[in-house]
Amino acid sequence: MALVEINKMNTICAISTPYGSGGIAVIRVSGESAIPLVDSLFHGRKSLIEAAAYTVHYGEIRRKVKGERLEVKGEDDILDQVLVSVFRAPHSFTGEDIVEIACHGSMYIQQTLLQWLVDAGCQMAKAGEFTQRAFLNGKMDLTEAEAVADLIAAQTKAEKDLALSQLRGGISHELDALRERLLTFTSLIELELDFADHEELEFADRSQLNELAEEIDTKIGRLVASFKTGNAIKQGIPVAIIGAPNVGKSTLLNALLGEERAIVSDIQGTTRDTVEDTLILGGMLFRFIDTAGLRQTDDTVESMGIERSRQAAQKAAVIIHLQDASKPVDTLSELNDISDKKIIQVYNKVDLISEEARRQLGEEARIYLSAKSGNVEILKQELIAFAAEQCDIRNAVTISNTRHYEALVRAQAAIQRVQDGLQMQISGEFLSMDLQDCLTALGEITGQISSQEVLNNIFSKFCIGK
Repeated sequence: MALVEINKMNTICAISTPYGSGGIAVIRVSGESAIPLVDSLFHGRKSLIEAAAYTVHYGEIRRKVKGERLEVKGEDDILDQVLVSVFRAPHSFTGEDIVEIACHGSMYIQQTLLQWLVDAGCQMAKAGEFTQRAFLNGKMDLTEAEAVADLIAAQTKAEKDLALSQLRGGISHELDALRERLLTFTSLIELELDFADHEELEFADRSQLNELAEEIDTKIGRLVASFKTGNAIKQGIPVAIIGAPNVGKSTLLNALLGEERAIVSDIQGTTRDTVEDTLILGGMLFRFIDTAGLRQTDDTVESMGIERSRQAAQKAAVIIHLQDASKPVDTLSELNDISDKKIIQVYNKVDLISEEARRQLGEEARIYLSAKSGNVEILKQELIAFAAEQCDIRNAVTISNTRHYEALVRAQAAIQRVQDGLQMQISGEFLSMDLQDCLTALGEITGQISSQEVLNNIFSKFCIGK
């Protein structure tokens, strides 16, 4: 039996609020029988079956006895006093009838209510099944469904803004416009193939198709390039703290985090491996990496740590080049090509040098601080300014999902084959194949073309109750 048919038959239920006791818990029920099933347990001023959509009703959750509502209230008959919200198909999150029960957050009440709903005929929802039903019932496309999960998982304002943009259809609108124009040309080329015996017939203007292919290539390329920004927003901007031994890298990390995360010692080579932690600054997530001091050493273990420092610098978007203000040592030359990195020059231990010595060091494009004192606000502001410049998503569609990125790469390769084919004047049959490959890749992103395996993989990562 197909999944869509199962969705039409089964009524599902789950706790939609986080697991555990709390002030309030919400239990969601969705399906054709959602309203009568909940009504069989609900005792209010009127039946939920008669309730209008988008209404909230106060009452009690009580067991039925022999199909009749209890006439006399007894302590063992009432589970809880609740508020029940009614949403009717098709104007609901899933496109089906939905009932949401707001009960008190006792674990006993939550689990008992779920058990009573199952006894009444509900099935326990699988992870992401509510959102999957919304997708299957045409309430949202696949990018919007995935944005729901991203919105739930958002830890920062930037993540929230990105997920909300995608939930509002930012990616969908962009891709739908591309697919619609491609479909027009694909149809014309297919029409040419139907009249293959008349080689003089050409329904699809090749020059217009070339212009369209170039435009689509540019737009897809911009989306592919945006993945770097989107991934940084979701995973955090990687910041490597690089410098010679004993310049205060671990002290700086602790000062930035506001806690003793890394071991601090006057002994050179204390940090033998990278130490990572995250911090939210200006609504953006940063991943700070404390690294082993760069120097020449015969110590095998320390050498391994130094190599990892170099690797961390390669993967970082920002390098904090930390030097001891009293005896500066430039260690950037120890790294491979870092021309694409944001370099922040920081001089530490300024409390150990005179004003004259500091003036001799110069002020241009440098930050002076004492990590030991914990005063690192000027460095934080520099990082916030970098994030604001690099991760501005207000005026552009931004890709943050690896699945979307991989499909876009395939779509771009296909449209570039179309351009090459037009230059070589290949037959419409081969152009049609490449256009179809591009359309398929774009369709996979929004779910217009999808396999059950892909859908199961996507929605299995959702939380239960959403």
